[in-house]
Formats: sequence, C-alpha cells, structure tokens
Amino acid sequence: MAKFYDKITSRIQKFIEVQKVFFVATAPKNGRINLSPKGMDSFRVLNENRVAWLSVTGSGNETSAHLLEDNRITIMFCAFEGAPNILRLYGKAKEVLPKDSEWNNLITQFPKLEGTRQIFDVAIESVQTSCGMSIPFYEYKEERNQLLDWAKDKGEDAIEQYWEDRNKVSIDGLKTKFNDE
Repeated sequence: MAKFYDKITSRIQKFIEVQKVFFVATAPKNGRINLSPKGMDSFRVLNENRVAWLSVTGSGNETSAHLLEDNRITIMFCAFEGAPNILRLYGKAKEVLPKDSEWNNLITQFPKLEGTRQIFDVAIESVQTSCGMSIPFYEYKEERNQLLDWAKDKGEDAIEQYWEDRNKVSIDGLKTKFNDE
C-alpha cells in the first residue's frame, strides 16, 4: 500500500543514499513525456524538502526543455536488493547552469565529473513509498565509465560545441535553457 509523506525522512534519505540508479520523469505541455535513468554519484538530499542531481552531457537535454514549460518533476528509486521498496519524489525543479549564481554553492555537493552540464535543484512537495515486491533482484557490479571517458577525451571546447549542436533543442523541437546564453 502506498504511503505519502510531506518530507524526506531520515529512513527515506538512507534508502536514497544506497541506490545506484534513479529515474527522472518530466513532460512538456505538448509532446513526449521523458523518462530517463540516471546513475553515477550524482544525487544529493540537501534537506528534507530539497534534492539536487548533477547532470552530465547526454545525447539529449529533454529535462531542460520540459522545465522551461512546466517545472513539475518526478524522481523514482527502486530497491534492486534488500527489502522491496519503490520511492517517488514529486516536486518542482529548476535548472542551474555554471553561469547562474546558485552554481558555486550547489557544485560543491558533488564530485568532479567530466562533462558536467547542469544541476537540477528540486523542491520536494510530496514523497511516496510503495511496495516493490514485483521488482526483480539485481546485483550491482560497477559503474560504467564510458561517458566520463568520452567527455574527457573530447575536452571542454568540444563538449561545449556538442551542447551547441545537440543540447539546445529537445526531440520535440522545444528550446532548452542553453538558448539563454
């Protein structure tokens, strides 16, 4: 049975901190709903009603485009080991770029990752836990380093050109915050 909370409790925070993957969902007013898996050491609970995740360069930038139209976001974690649990964080998100005043404070929460693109800062409105009894067990093996290696080999200038070429418009043709520069 699903249970709702108005904040991230210490028990919920501990669950989040041991997860290796999470999923982010956003949607524009019209167009495709985006649901993306995220990994690496890129998620932080900042307080009981605020989280952030560090986004590295990807093939698209859907979250950025969607948040400009509708800042609603859902983040989901699933227990792939241990007790069955599904956790959803519902909130309103904003994108923070290196040029933004909040950047210097937020970036200190994360390790240095090659290809860092932006941080998403989320005000949590509600938290939901539910059973994960249908979620299979998976054993964590290791992180994939291909994306970080690719970004390092490309270098900062080429990464910025990649953003210019591929991260300014969503798959539905919506502008991202990278157009503000």
